Amino acid sequence: MPVRKGFAVWEGPFREGKGTVKVESGLFEGPYSASSRFESGQGTNPEELIGAAHAGCFSMALALGLGLKGTPPRKIETTAEVKIERVGQGFKITSITLRTVGDVPGLSEEGFLAAAKAAKEGCPVSQALAATDISLHAELKK
Repeated sequence: MPVRKGFAVWEGPFREGKGTVKVESGLFEGPYSASSRFESGQGTNPEELIGAAHAGCFSMALALGLGLKGTPPRKIETTAEVKIERVGQGFKITSITLRTVGDVPGLSEEGFLAAAKAAKEGCPVSQALAATDISLHAELKK
């Protein structure tokens, strides 16, 4: 299996400094700073990148699980809300909420919820983030 890479460069002290993150494929590169991470400043931050990775991984895992059960999805839309909070003297990602809506013809609400729960537990990114509280809100599009 391939090894994937992400890159970061940081220049200057924490509050006044700035950085750039990019992915190996070259499809994303963007600035980040203390302001973009802990306030509403311009740029990206590690938490939204983790959220995008988690939403993508979960959606793929759900599509795989549904397909293996004979009910492939038309569409899955997932948002991962990554919460960072001050804990003691530092910061911690305290929770991630996965919110997903699936358009899956011929599947019951119960079947979709079971598949979404299995995808949450089986998704490699969920497993990597297992020390964080991960909750799931799944809805079958009607």
